[in-house]
Amino acid sequence: MATIRVAVFAFEGISLFHLSVPGMVLGASGESGSPHYELQVFAQAPGQLRSDQGIVIGVTHGLEAMDEADIVIIPAWGDPEASASVELTAALAQAHRQGTLIVGLCLGAFVLGDAGLLDGRAATTHWAVRDVFARRFPQSIFRPDVLYVADDNIVTSAGTVAAIDCCLHLLRQRHGSEAANHVARLLVTPPHRPGGQAQYIERPIPKLPGDDRLPVVLDWARANLSEPLSLDALADIAKMSRRTFTRRFREVTGTTVTKWLNAERVARAQQLLETTALSIEHITSEVGFGTPLALRQQFASQLGTSPSNYRRSFCNALNTEAQTSMMPQPF
Repeated sequence: MATIRVAVFAFEGISLFHLSVPGMVLGASGESGSPHYELQVFAQAPGQLRSDQGIVIGVTHGLEAMDEADIVIIPAWGDPEASASVELTAALAQAHRQGTLIVGLCLGAFVLGDAGLLDGRAATTHWAVRDVFARRFPQSIFRPDVLYVADDNIVTSAGTVAAIDCCLHLLRQRHGSEAANHVARLLVTPPHRPGGQAQYIERPIPKLPGDDRLPVVLDWARANLSEPLSLDALADIAKMSRRTFTRRFREVTGTTVTKWLNAERVARAQQLLETTALSIEHITSEVGFGTPLALRQQFASQLGTSPSNYRRSFCNALNTEAQTSMMPQPF
């Protein structure tokens, strides 16, 4: 089977994790009869670079490495507000015109955006910088909820560990599920994670300026999610008319009462699924959804997964941590 050449870009302060992911995933597929990937690290100019861990990396190839590559991978960029160099973006644009597959892992998507490769295309990046991404690249069709997305010969991934999901996707697309599953087993990771990065997004409590009645109402609602809360009930607690409460609520939260309550109920269900062994039916009642079907529908809509799959994903990690903590510790 022919060798597939992969060029991975390095720069000062690069994340060692992201630099190593393509090698871990694609390099693990080189058994007899399996696709063989030849990985080459390159930089804007040959020389020594220091990683985010302080380790010095010697790079012997410059931008010309893209000329012969089948796949070019840009790992997580250091600063989403810092534009990539003209030389790098021009070389990426040229590689794209030649039909090379271009991949941006995590914040690496920003470099693809600087090169104009995301205009009119679906793309994603780490959820924590989604607002910056949307502002800098308004012509991109931003997909904040997915772990990775492919559009033509452009692929982008969400944050950090989603780089593994993305590279497994590259294997799956080129060589089928068997090859991707084989590598996933070697790495002891799921070959395909259900849902998207929406299930990992933090839900910070909004800062509420001005009238101090709304924070009290929202705190009360969070403490009473199991109750059949309604717009009228919340307005009454706030001592506002229905119309005034609706207007102030949207001004402060940016959404409707119904959508806010559904989001808070899902967030509480996530917490219970992660930290308790309560049944789905019990959790449904605890968070105020009328039926398990309603809970599943909201999980599918908001997180792209089911309560059961969510629990499996997060409780496995929790159980592993617990088992590790119970192991005899060295003195």
